Amino acid sequence: MTHGFDKEYWEEHWRESGAASPPNPYLARELGELKPGTALDAGCGEGAEAIWLASRGWRVTAADISSAVLARAARRAGSEHVTWVEADLGSWSPDTRFDLVTTHYAHPAMPQLEFYDRLADWVAPGGTLLIVGHLHSHHGHGHASPAEASVTAAAITTRLDETDWEVVTAEEGRRIHGDRQIPLEDVVVRATRRP
Repeated sequence: MTHGFDKEYWEEHWRESGAASPPNPYLARELGELKPGTALDAGCGEGAEAIWLASRGWRVTAADISSAVLARAARRAGSEHVTWVEADLGSWSPDTRFDLVTTHYAHPAMPQLEFYDRLADWVAPGGTLLIVGHLHSHHGHGHASPAEASVTAAAITTRLDETDWEVVTAEEGRRIHGDRQIPLEDVVVRATRRP
C-alpha cells in the first residue's frame, strides 16, 4: 500500500492515535553524553524526544506537519521550553544550523533518503545527526512499514560523504515497543559533521 504522507494523512493519523509514546530509547543511548546545545527534532510527532532533550538543557526546535499533534505536544511539554513549528519538512528550511538534528520514524511526502539529505544539511560543523527509522527488511517480521518509508543503514551512510562526516553508529536491529509488545525493526545512524 502506498501512502502520500502529506498533511491530510498526518492530521488523520494523529487524530486516531492512542496513548503517547515515551522517548525513543536510542535517544538516551546515543546522545546522553553530548553537551547540550541547539537541537531540531524533525517530524516531532507528540514531542517525546523534544521534551526529553529540553529537560536535559537542549534549546529545542520541534517541527511537524500536523497542527493537531503539535498542540498535543505543547500541552504534554508542561514546563519544558520547546519551540514548536508547524512545517512541511520537504519544503521548509530553518534559518540556522543546529548542534543536533534528529528524527524518529518521520515519513515525509518526499523520498525518504532525500529527506535525510535535507536534515544532514541542517547540522552545524561539529554537530550531530541522529536518524532512527524503519528498517527496510524482507524478513516479514515486526510492525509493517511501507517500503517507501523504510531504509537500511548502508543506504543512509553511503550518502554521508566521509570527508564531511564521521559515522559513529550505523546499525540495524529488532526491539519490542510499548505495552502492546509490538516488534519493531529499526535502523539507527548517528554521524558527526566534521568541524
